[in-house]
Order: sequence, then C-alpha cells, then structure tokens
Amino acid sequence: MRYLSDILTGLPFTELQGAPDVEITAIVFDSRKVVPGCLFVAVKGTQVDGHDYIDKAIKDGAVAVICEELPGHTAGEVDFLMVKDSAVALGIVSANFYDNPSKKLKLVGVTGTNGKTTIATLLYQLFRDLGYKCGLLSTVENQINGKVIPSTHTTPDQVELNRLLDEMVNLGCDYCFMEVSSHAVAQHRIEGLSFTGAIFSNLTHDHLDYHKTFDNYLKAKKAFFDGLNKNAFALTNVDDKNGNVMLQNTKAHKKTYGLKNMADFKAKILENQFGGLLLLIDNEEVWFKMVGSFNAYNLLAVYAAAMLLDQDRAKVLTSLSKLSGAEGRFDYVISPNKIIGIVDYAHTPDAVQNVLSTIHNIRKGNEQVITVIGCGGDRDKTKRPIMAKVACEWSDKVILTSDNPRSEDPVHIIRDMEEGVPVMSKFNVASITDRHEAIKTACQLAKPGDIILLAGKGHEKYQDIKGVKNHFDDKEELLKYFGGT
Repeated sequence: MRYLSDILTGLPFTELQGAPDVEITAIVFDSRKVVPGCLFVAVKGTQVDGHDYIDKAIKDGAVAVICEELPGHTAGEVDFLMVKDSAVALGIVSANFYDNPSKKLKLVGVTGTNGKTTIATLLYQLFRDLGYKCGLLSTVENQINGKVIPSTHTTPDQVELNRLLDEMVNLGCDYCFMEVSSHAVAQHRIEGLSFTGAIFSNLTHDHLDYHKTFDNYLKAKKAFFDGLNKNAFALTNVDDKNGNVMLQNTKAHKKTYGLKNMADFKAKILENQFGGLLLLIDNEEVWFKMVGSFNAYNLLAVYAAAMLLDQDRAKVLTSLSKLSGAEGRFDYVISPNKIIGIVDYAHTPDAVQNVLSTIHNIRKGNEQVITVIGCGGDRDKTKRPIMAKVACEWSDKVILTSDNPRSEDPVHIIRDMEEGVPVMSKFNVASITDRHEAIKTACQLAKPGDIILLAGKGHEKYQDIKGVKNHFDDKEELLKYFGGT
C-alpha cells in the first residue's frame, strides 16, 4: 500500500482536486477489476473509453481517479487528477507504485517486425546459462528464472508489466529481456520504464490495421529509441534500411550489427544447412544449432548485446552454440520416411519469404516444398494477397487455409489471399478452410525428401474462432500425420 503522493512523482498533471495523502491499495484501469482503495486511471482505448466508467469505479471503491476530462460531478471523498494523456500517466504511476523495479535490474528491450521473440528468448537462455537470474517477457511466454507465466500480449499492460518486473526484483533477478511491440510504444505501455539497452531487428510490412501507414509504424518503433537515456545502448541492424533511422535522435550509445555492411559487430555465414549454421563471428568460426540467414542476424544481435553488457566473449559464444531459440521458430521434425516438416510463426510477407528462402538455399535437389499458410482475421488485410504471392513464388505447392480467423469468415480471408496468387501458380494452389484437413493433405501430397512448411501459428496451441480458443497445435498435427506415414 502506498500514499497517492508517493506515486505522483514525475507525473505532469494539470489539476488536482482533493488531498494527495490518501492511501492507495492498487492501480486499476479496467473498471471490472476495481477494488476498494484503488486508484482508477481512465484510459481512452481503441474500443472502450475508461471515462465512461468513472462513476462505476467510484461506486465500487476507487478513492482516486486520473483522467483527461473531469466528469460533471467531482464533489465527495474521491481525489481527481487531470492529465494530458491517461495512458502515459498509467505507466508513470504504475512504475512508482511498484517502486520503479526497472531501475533495480538491467532491462533490455527488443523491437522490430521479425526476430523479437527469438532474440529476447536467446538472451534469456544465454544469461541464465552464464549464471544470472533473469526474467523474460515475450510473445510465447513470460518467465521468471525458470518459472513460466502465460503470455497474453507481446508486451503486457503498464500495471502488469511493472508487477512482473517487481516480482523479478524480489526474486533476485539481475536482468530482464523483453519484446517491445509497436502497439506497446504507441499505447505508452513502456512509459515510466528505465531501459539499459534496446535492440532493433528489422522493419517490414505488418500491423497496418492498427498504425494505418508504414510511416506511423516506423515512428512507433523509433519512439522507443528516442526515449532511451544517455547511459543506455541502442543496438541496430545496419543491414536494414530503417536501422540507422532508429539511431537518429537517441541519446543512447549507438552501436550496429550486420552481415553485409560495415558494423561494430560483424558475422559471415560459412555454412547453412538443416543441421545448423557455421558463422564467422568477430573472426572466430562457431557452429550454431539454429538455421537460416535470419537466425544469423538474431544470433549476432544477441552476441552484440552480450558484449555491450560486458560479458566474457568466449563464454558467450560457447553458450550460444548450444542454444536452440524460441518454440515455433523454424521448428522442424522428420517423418519415418524422411519427409521434413517445419513449423514457423512467420505471419508477415517478409517472414514467410525469409523462411522459404532459407529452405530454398539448403534444399539439396528436386524436393518439393509444400507450404500451408493462412492469415489472421481482424488484422491487416492488405498483407493477405502479398503473403499468398510470396508463398507461391517460393513453393512448389501451396495450400491456403485458416490461421486464427477470429470474428471473420475464414472463407473471406482465403479469398483475399487468392487475389495474390499468380496466374501461373493457380494449378498448384488449393484452398482448404479446415486447417486440420490442410495439414493432412500436405502430408498426403509429400513424398520422401519433400519439405512441408506450416506457416503462421508457430508456438500457438489454439485456433481463435468466433471468440473461442480451440486447442490446435501445428507441430502436434504434423507429428500425428507423420506417424501414419
């Protein structure tokens, strides 16, 4: 429990009604979670405006309210604070309520369209292997030194984020590695946090349903770097055309990594096969278990970050060579008759091309590449035909199917994808709405030596249909049908 005055540090408010010595039991921005003695922060969301629930929050026990617009009646025992942006305020007061846990450990954020989960997970695995207590906040799962906590968002909300960081501090964690999504930046979920470092992987077509334009998407990523302090490091992929943009206005120490261009941290791919990667990294040859040029970038980013965090070079490379990355990222199995099945979370045009080009580069001869791919419902529709086009260009056969249709009709989603199918590819493309049947068909079409890619869902263990999450696991399905081959 804290006094309201304790959690207002650094919060610019335009008006205060009441006395700031009231005790606060919790911070809440969802009126359904109000508890007696809490501070209710009225946030204007994309679907719901918290200002509409101020009266309900007070009735249910809130003793203080932060809002952008004062309600018509503010008399009584409740304190009111008016601010310019409630989402920003929520981040600041949440950090203060938990006594600013991000300042008590080394917090490293990873942003970019692709690679965030792999880089954050590898850093977490690496530093635990090096003997540190660590936390992980990622799309796949959150972890506190081995304790798994289910993940619902790439980046948690302001209250949950600080609560998790506080738990990490209380358990003695030295580091936390977290994904920082563009949504999180735009919605001020990282407001009030103190970062030791930030890593940028790449920027490609995604989330335009939310950001509307690529420029807005770029600005959201860049805002993360703009907010770093002078003691932090800013590490960026110099081979990505937007890499240097991230560094333009940051106060942090600027560092780069890359495979092609001049960089502070360099690597070269010597071998790339299903068994792994041989990299020349800072003039030393190292074999890694992970596959593909995109993972060469991920591994290099992790190595560079470890060096910037003052770790021993030899120990870092030795540990990294043993790690396998995040679940559902180029996760492959081989059937009894030598069909290769690959499960990958690729759900953007660029990610699909990265995975398929990797397969193309390491395939040995005339094997067929059969790709099963869908697109999520209630998300960016403009990428649907592009993803289908990329899949067709890099595959021998393509099966268009459902991903997480959510509230949309999966048939309509597949029709959007079909718009991108090149004329020459139409005879090699099938549309099968049921993902079970789509995977089964791919396994039936495959011959020994062929390669099946299941793209889009990766680590997910469900399929979201009309608001219901039904159990569905791509790898489980693959193993089921492989077992019958």
